[in-house]
Amino acid sequence: MAVISRTVLREQVKDVLLQRIASGELEPGERLVETRIAQELGTSQAPVREALRDLELLRLVESEPFRGSRVRTFGEEEMTEIYPVRASLEELAARLATANLDGDVKALEVELEAMKKAVKRDDTKSLVEHDVAFHRLIVEAAGNSVLQQCWESLGVESRITISLYGTYMDPTLAAGRHVKLIDDIRSGNAAAAGREGRKHVEVSARLMRSHFDAARQ
Repeated sequence: MAVISRTVLREQVKDVLLQRIASGELEPGERLVETRIAQELGTSQAPVREALRDLELLRLVESEPFRGSRVRTFGEEEMTEIYPVRASLEELAARLATANLDGDVKALEVELEAMKKAVKRDDTKSLVEHDVAFHRLIVEAAGNSVLQQCWESLGVESRITISLYGTYMDPTLAAGRHVKLIDDIRSGNAAAAGREGRKHVEVSARLMRSHFDAARQ
C-alpha cells in the first residue's frame, strides 16, 4: 500500500486553500481553523499547520498568538508594488535564459502544450501549475541563484493563481500569451526575449488594475 508523505499532503492542503482564497470562497479576515480544515480534508492537523505557514510566507494568511490564522487582506496597493519588481526580474531572467538555452525551448513548449490542454478541459488548477512551471523554467535557465531567490520570494505561484481564479485574467487567453516569449528565446534574441518577458508581466498588471477599477465603479 502506497503511503502519501506529509510533504505531499501539505502541498495538497495548501493548493486547496490557495484556490479558495483566490476565488473569494475564503474571504479576507475569515478564520482558518486547523481542526476544522483537517476534518474536512480528511487529514491530520500537521499538514494543515504546515500549509498555513507556507501561505503565511506568501502573505496570503496572517496569524496571531492565541487567535489562530486568518485570511489576510491583500489589496490593490500591495499587488501594484509587486508587479514592477516581477517585471524587472522576468526581463533579466528571459535575457539570461536565452543565452544559456541556445535555442533549446523543448521544455517550455511542453509546458505551453500542457497549458493549452488545460484550457480545453477548463482545468484552471492544471493551467496554474503549468503556467508557474513555465516561468520557473526560464528563471532556472537564467542560472542566477540570487535572481531565483528574489523571484521565489515574490510568491509568483500565488499571484498567478490569484490572477486566474480571481478573474483578473481570462484563462482562455493565458496559454497564448506565452507563444511570443518562446519564439524570442528560440531565436536567440536576448534583448527581444527580455522585452517580451517584461511585457508579459506588465500586461498582467494592467489586467489587474482594470479589475480593481471595475470593482470601484
